[in-house]
Amino acid sequence: MNPLTKVKLIQELNDREAQLGAAPGVSWHSQYKDSAWVFLGGLPYELTEGDIICVFSQYGEVVNIHLVRDKRTGRSKGFCFLCYEDQRSTILAVDNLNGIRIKGRTIRVDHVSHYRAPKDSGEARM
Repeated sequence: MNPLTKVKLIQELNDREAQLGAAPGVSWHSQYKDSAWVFLGGLPYELTEGDIICVFSQYGEVVNIHLVRDKRTGRSKGFCFLCYEDQRSTILAVDNLNGIRIKGRTIRVDHVSHYRAPKDSGEARM
């Protein structure tokens, strides 16, 4: 599925829930209640871990980030996984940051049900 289509689908889900006045327990977000990780896609390649944390820390404390990089060049591949201290922050990030534009690129923010950060990656840990 096209990443921009996924952005629109998430936005439509959120709009539908808002119109229906869905309770938090029946929200589509509740299926991710056991994970504090979010996926960020479509990121500008020049963003660093620090840049991403600056944007996403407005919705909660970031405790781990794994910016996926090319092993040979070290250049960002344009996506990462980010972990919040509190799972409720993932809902705020998905609802408010999915579909925003950063440096001319529309980013995708979505929940991740099962993710384990690489142990030997040397990525930023908070």
